[in-house]
Amino acid sequence: MSADVSAIRRAMEENGREPEGPERNARAERLLAEAESAGEAALLVEALVHQLEVYNYSSERDKMFVPFARLLRLWDERPGDFDEFTAYRLFWMFKWVSGSLVDQPHIPLAAIEKWQGEMERRYRLAGHSERAVRQGELEIARHLGDLPRAERAYAAWRAADRDRMANCHACELHDQGDWLAERGRDAEALEVWAPVLNGEHTCAHEPHAVLAASLLPLLRTGRPEAARAHHLRGYRMVRPMESMRGSTARHIEFCALTGNEARALEILAERPSYFTDSGNPASLMEYLAVTALLMDRLTALGHGGQPVPGPAGTGWTAAALAAHARAGALELAARFDERNGTGRVGTLVRERLELRPLVDRLPLGVRAGRPAVPALVPEPAAPAPEPASADLAALLAEARRLSDAQHPGAGAAWAAVSRAGETGGAGLSDHDRACVEDHRAMYGALEPAGAAEAFETAARLYAAADDPGEAAAAAGRAGYARALEPGGADGALASVTPVLERVLALHAEGAATARQASAVLVCRARILGRAVEDAADETAARQALTALEQGARALLAFAEPLRGEAGVATRIAEGLELLGDVAAFRGDAHGALERYERAAAETGAAGLPWYGVECLAKAAGVAAQLEEYERAEAAARAALEHGAPFVPARGRARLHLRLAEILAAGGQFTEAAEQALDGAHWADESGESATLGAHARHLLGGWLLRLDRAAEAAAVLEAVLPDLTAEEHGEGAVVQTLWWLGEALTALREPREAAVHWLRAADIARGWPGQRDHAMLANLAAQALYRAGLDAEAELAYARAGELWRGLGDVPALVRTLRVRAWIAVREGRPGPAAARAFMAEAVRECEAALGRGAAGEAPRLLVELADTHRQTGELIAHACPGEPGEAPEYEEALGYVDRAVALYAEAGDGFDPLRTSAELVAGWLEADLGRPDAARERARRVLGIHSGGAPDGTGEERRAEAEALLRYVDRA
Repeated sequence: MSADVSAIRRAMEENGREPEGPERNARAERLLAEAESAGEAALLVEALVHQLEVYNYSSERDKMFVPFARLLRLWDERPGDFDEFTAYRLFWMFKWVSGSLVDQPHIPLAAIEKWQGEMERRYRLAGHSERAVRQGELEIARHLGDLPRAERAYAAWRAADRDRMANCHACELHDQGDWLAERGRDAEALEVWAPVLNGEHTCAHEPHAVLAASLLPLLRTGRPEAARAHHLRGYRMVRPMESMRGSTARHIEFCALTGNEARALEILAERPSYFTDSGNPASLMEYLAVTALLMDRLTALGHGGQPVPGPAGTGWTAAALAAHARAGALELAARFDERNGTGRVGTLVRERLELRPLVDRLPLGVRAGRPAVPALVPEPAAPAPEPASADLAALLAEARRLSDAQHPGAGAAWAAVSRAGETGGAGLSDHDRACVEDHRAMYGALEPAGAAEAFETAARLYAAADDPGEAAAAAGRAGYARALEPGGADGALASVTPVLERVLALHAEGAATARQASAVLVCRARILGRAVEDAADETAARQALTALEQGARALLAFAEPLRGEAGVATRIAEGLELLGDVAAFRGDAHGALERYERAAAETGAAGLPWYGVECLAKAAGVAAQLEEYERAEAAARAALEHGAPFVPARGRARLHLRLAEILAAGGQFTEAAEQALDGAHWADESGESATLGAHARHLLGGWLLRLDRAAEAAAVLEAVLPDLTAEEHGEGAVVQTLWWLGEALTALREPREAAVHWLRAADIARGWPGQRDHAMLANLAAQALYRAGLDAEAELAYARAGELWRGLGDVPALVRTLRVRAWIAVREGRPGPAAARAFMAEAVRECEAALGRGAAGEAPRLLVELADTHRQTGELIAHACPGEPGEAPEYEEALGYVDRAVALYAEAGDGFDPLRTSAELVAGWLEADLGRPDAARERARRVLGIHSGGAPDGTGEERRAEAEALLRYVDRA
């Protein structure tokens, strides 16, 4: 074989491992030209097979037909040029070509049927089952809408024998489930797909495609959580694969129908070429149809004028792209229907265009809207009609009712009164306008200065309306708002003191209610609380804390005797909450918890549970700090129950996250993940996606990983990384996310990618005062690089980790890095066995030196590491020895090292019997290789004796099986 022929074959093998796409296809075309020039018939056949394989898994499937016709002609003319493998591939590819003809509207139906018949004839002559033939017939019948023929073909396919020409189990189950779903039998489809989804049957494109196909059936059968998981897992799998445009379309469709339009836009933006790749018109039609569906959805939501990603070279709005994509999909459908003589394809496309959302919003756990995707900004809405004066009266009555009930909806009710009063032509009284300003300050999300001004305006209007008690209460609230400004506590306290004296005098005269007077006492106490936070030093903080406690007790002394009067119960609760804060500041967690729970109980007894939400949230936090997780969980659930309908989105996000963290601390990771998902959703709704939302997704990813849902965890963690910054979230959060992501990718067998994230995390941890995390991350990266076969990079990473472990004094960890470096040296062949032995010798010296230092409690662990080193040294010597056992003295040397390991494991103690017997068996195999069957038998019998009683972890049974295998080998020899 010439060097050129070998080089072409190697190049084809390497090209087959490259990512799908035009570049790989172009290389295959160049290699075919080189194979033609080489003049070797078998090589030409191999090059044609290679070209067909790369075309099939690309956007250029329409290029398959010419090379396949050429390959088939070569088979007919010179079958001797085909070896067993290329002959098998020829018949295998017949299915690809025959199936792809349906997707090309320019190919006549008669030609498609002719090729299907030709495939059937050739399979029969070659002795293959008709199973693959009937599967192909089903696809033709489905495409035509010929239901009777499709049912016959489906039954015949299922009944035919499986042979080597049948599609792989995963692909067959995909198509079977797809047909069932098309017939409206979603539950049956999901049952058929189950072996693919659970990993029992897989291939290069499965479960990728089944995950996408299952999305809408899962939603239609009431399993949105599973659909979300399949989207996270599945889109990550299809994303890098150019040939999976149809599956990508299904993910876009899923997002469009679950309130995740921004996520769909992000997916749409990733491959502009999907709008124009013409090699598979059927998948282009699907892609355009779901694009139109998405754009129609955006337009219906008021985003028709929003810029959106689309075909390159044009600036698109949602409305314009909707029209373009719809026209393109329907034009392709019309071409198919004209070719077929039916209306089936057009009907399916129109049905898809008319789909409506299956759920209002399904939080996914990933945030869309990276900078490449424009934010969804609603178009200006038409002004609301002006209410009639009768409406104003009703609005006033409702606002007053809610205010008297201390209901959280009072703020919105008074805002509605304000709008109606401005536009309805009917004026508001001074007292009504005071209420509007008062509630605007309380609920209008104003800055402290703006809130203070609104409260002051309310106070003036209350006074003008002859309500001095409410005027004093509003003035007190103005003082607290001023205290919220930087350094404002002292001035606020000075301003509120005369207000408090005035309102207490009014109350004594019967001119102010207990609710009004206690409101000013609350404001004064809260100002004292701000003084604690503003304190310049510890002494000032202690003094301010004492003043806060006195203020809270003064509030309770006034309010508790008046418990039965309207509005006083919440003041008692606020006083107890402030005393809880005092206890918390002083480090009295039990005292704080007791007061917070009493405060919440007061609001509940008064029928005002929403007033206890903050107390319950604080109680939950303190109880978790005390590791009273059941108590913490109960408080957090109550806070969420009472607060969810009323608190703003940001507050709701925090309540979900508080419960999530408590559940996780108690080991309830499944529900913790669900709560974190809800927390991320509400953070996004509040506009805090990159801050609070990122924290929620960070936690969600970690908990999904704990639940062994690595694919979902990887999707979430990859998506949150761009939002995490050291400045906003801290270096610890960034490193932890990278750490988790590396673990998730390792579980998904993506070691190269895992190493990238672990190395990035290690570089951040390099600057931390403690270096253990740095060492662990460097070690993890080295392991991943080693698994990825990147030996040179792994050697550097292990060297870095080893020096860090040396600096930390962790001898066992250092020794393990040295042993792996020895194996790398052998695997690389450079510098070879001598360098490998040197690494093992250094590992021995480190262990022996540490044992000599007599580190307390470390002896058994160090003995085991020393034994492991001797054992691996023996294995390495035997592995690297070029001669036969009877001829090479190195085998005797290897046996000596393993014997030393056996003795050291025994010295370490009975707890290491599985390691000792494993080494004993290694020695036994070496004895057998050296022609000493009796010695080998003796070692095997010792292992059987040690493990005669079994072991809880199953190692006893495993070792017995290995010993029996050694005995059988020796007896046969």
